[in-house]
Amino acid sequence: MQVTYHKEYSYHLGCDMEYKVFGHAGKPVIVFPCQDGRFFDFENRGMIETVKGSIEDGRLMLVCVDSIDKWTWSLLGHDESERIELHERWFRYITDEVVKRIYEMNPYEGKIATTGCSMGATHALNFFLRRPDIFDGVIGLSGVYHASFFFPNYHDSRIYDNSITDYMANMPSDHPYIDLYRQSDIILCIGTGRWENDGIPDMHFLENRFKELGVPVWFDYWGNDVDHDWPWWLMQFPYFISYII
Repeated sequence: MQVTYHKEYSYHLGCDMEYKVFGHAGKPVIVFPCQDGRFFDFENRGMIETVKGSIEDGRLMLVCVDSIDKWTWSLLGHDESERIELHERWFRYITDEVVKRIYEMNPYEGKIATTGCSMGATHALNFFLRRPDIFDGVIGLSGVYHASFFFPNYHDSRIYDNSITDYMANMPSDHPYIDLYRQSDIILCIGTGRWENDGIPDMHFLENRFKELGVPVWFDYWGNDVDHDWPWWLMQFPYFISYII
């Protein structure tokens, strides 16, 4: 398996950012880490190993990026405006800088997919929904999809733009993104066991909303023994990735 480590200066963030690429060709998938996580977590937790065959045979390329959640979504009690502005700069770092580098490394001619677990799923779905011109697939595992979970006492247009349940509730049925969503692979999964309660209401809301908009989405609810934890994500990720590639 081809594995490359990258540490490159981000002009949007004004600092060096790290990421790791697994594979040489095939469907590119950006992997967002869990809350406050790092680019190496997906590998260290054994997730790469679950799809090793697809990477080695050139059907899949995983790009594991770094988060800056510690200074944005997780930094409760600090200036909310600064926090969300920094997140927006990170958003542009991914869409402008990382995406460009992916196409420089990979001869793939289609769009990119996103994935992540927990907070990584929140980012994965948000990036996909905001930029379906770049992304055409998402696998979200155990996400929470409303921004007030992290910004409970502050609301502005930038937070709205990152609060999935809010902007999807108001998206008109004739919005040009709707057709792009319909042409994409959208998979959202959650367990009904321990530590999953925060995400289940968002799943139900989005399931109803996408039905209203005529967007096919695979919502998968696993059993009450399925927890918000790595042992289950290790099973879910390889199961769903086969539908993306």
